[in-house]
Amino acid sequence: MVNSGNTKVMVSGCFDILHGGHVEFFRQAKSLGDHLTVCVASDDVLMSYKGKKSSLPMLHKVRLIESIDCVDKVITSSDLDNVLDFATYARQNKPDIVAVTTDDMNADAKETFCDEIGASLVVLPKSIDIASISTSELISKLKAPVSVPLRVDLAGGWLDVPRYAVDNAFIVNCAIDIFASIKEWPVEKRSGLGGSAAWAILNGKNPVDSELNLGVGWQDPAVIQETGLCVWRSGPMPVLECKCNPDWLEHLALYYTGIDHDTPHIANNKRDYKLIEEAGLTAMKAVVRRDLAGLHKAVRQSYNAQLVEGMKTLPEYGEAAKKYCGGGWGGYALYMFKKTDEIPDEMIKIKGYMMA
Repeated sequence: MVNSGNTKVMVSGCFDILHGGHVEFFRQAKSLGDHLTVCVASDDVLMSYKGKKSSLPMLHKVRLIESIDCVDKVITSSDLDNVLDFATYARQNKPDIVAVTTDDMNADAKETFCDEIGASLVVLPKSIDIASISTSELISKLKAPVSVPLRVDLAGGWLDVPRYAVDNAFIVNCAIDIFASIKEWPVEKRSGLGGSAAWAILNGKNPVDSELNLGVGWQDPAVIQETGLCVWRSGPMPVLECKCNPDWLEHLALYYTGIDHDTPHIANNKRDYKLIEEAGLTAMKAVVRRDLAGLHKAVRQSYNAQLVEGMKTLPEYGEAAKKYCGGGWGGYALYMFKKTDEIPDEMIKIKGYMMA
């Protein structure tokens, strides 16, 4: 577009938490003309459009955007409209250009409006010189916890993977008193304790989506966020059947096999899902009854299914029930002893954890 020397450009948006991507957008928009007006969604529009309160008082947002050298004027919504909240102002002040970014889902409606008032719609690339980030991502990072518990799975593993889900089947798992953070990871990584889900949570990502995108299941983020000893229904997304305090889940320990664990790479292995389903049912009944012996039985059933899949036998420690954690083939193994003094020194003693 040829600059006539008095070209007025307008942009609109929520701009709820101002970041570098917004500044880059303003700079690109200003380069299209001589005068840039930024319309900031009012609190009412933000609530209607995003369903949330403003992160900053409106006057603070206006002052911040006014301080950017490429911005000539800042206004707030002239209309209570989720898309064209600037319509009345634009009709009165006749911008030559309305600029949007490539990911603007309302670009078509804005283009129709531009045709109505005799303006041009220009679509700009998003964040051409810095990594793209959204306000929602920033808020998620701010809300992310400092630390999260890891987890052990007891029975029904793989039935949380949508493609392997079975109607009326159950997955049983438990958060444990080992906490991970961005700075501190007290156990081996890639070890079957739900580490990838924990990492997603710590970084403010949607952990269920993150795990499903890896081609695995949702049980890790589900129990890490829920905590406690949990029974889940098999299916495409987490549905909690029941939950209890794991204070009766005694004498647990972790044994490290010395081999890395990588669930996505073994997700398509052949395995006996009927055995896995039976173990999950046994574990569900045991949790409901607070039956420790029944839970030991479910763990043994899970281990038998792992042996059928082809995993190496784990070391015997008396009559302790045992199984590989997560998808198995390495990482940690869970051992359930009858007495605390039976736990060998080389193992990590753990307890179930439930947030108060």
